[in-house]
Amino acid sequence: MTRANRFRFFLDYFTTNFPEPKTELAYGNPYELIVAVVLSAQCTDKRVNLVMPALLAEYPTAAHLGAATADDIFPFIRSVSYPNNKAKHLAGLGRMLTEDFGGEVPSIIEELQRLPGVGRKTANVVVSVIYNQPAMAVDTHVFRVSHRLGLVPKTATTPLAVEKALVRYIPEELIAKAHHWLILHGRYICVARSPKCEICPLSASCAYFEKTFVKPLAKQPKASA
Repeated sequence: MTRANRFRFFLDYFTTNFPEPKTELAYGNPYELIVAVVLSAQCTDKRVNLVMPALLAEYPTAAHLGAATADDIFPFIRSVSYPNNKAKHLAGLGRMLTEDFGGEVPSIIEELQRLPGVGRKTANVVVSVIYNQPAMAVDTHVFRVSHRLGLVPKTATTPLAVEKALVRYIPEELIAKAHHWLILHGRYICVARSPKCEICPLSASCAYFEKTFVKPLAKQPKASA
């Protein structure tokens, strides 16, 4: 199956069966989303959603967050991964949002990447989810699933290379949705250690399934009469 055909199968399935995917992070405005995405690095959305209410009650705006120290913030996020670094990032993020952007979350990727704790992936999530821009955020799920499905070449060994390979084939109006489709598929079906190929609706077009199950079966000797 060609790469273009794999993309067609992937897009046809999800546009038909899951046309309006959403992030699983709970948020009410752009400030809340960027805080949640910073906290979600190498951490589950479920855990982030648990700590966000108390954090936002104490720091409801960027100005409140920017007036706090990392030590102030730490107790609210101690249960997420790397809480010390993230507390420092959030304090700096709050200050920069307040001082450089008037408390508003910018809509330009390059400006977002100036913020502490915000790399290209986080910036892409924000502009995609909040501003509906055609940005493909590549996290570990997107990276893994796109390779397993055969949507990107083996030479795409970095998140940026995967991002470029994906947007080449995905229509601009579907890029933001495809980001969620890949994440959710990786979170619930195409999991890291033991992918659930037996229930995967994409197995017919999946390079990993073909290599792991179809080709070995084809090579088995036929039983003699």
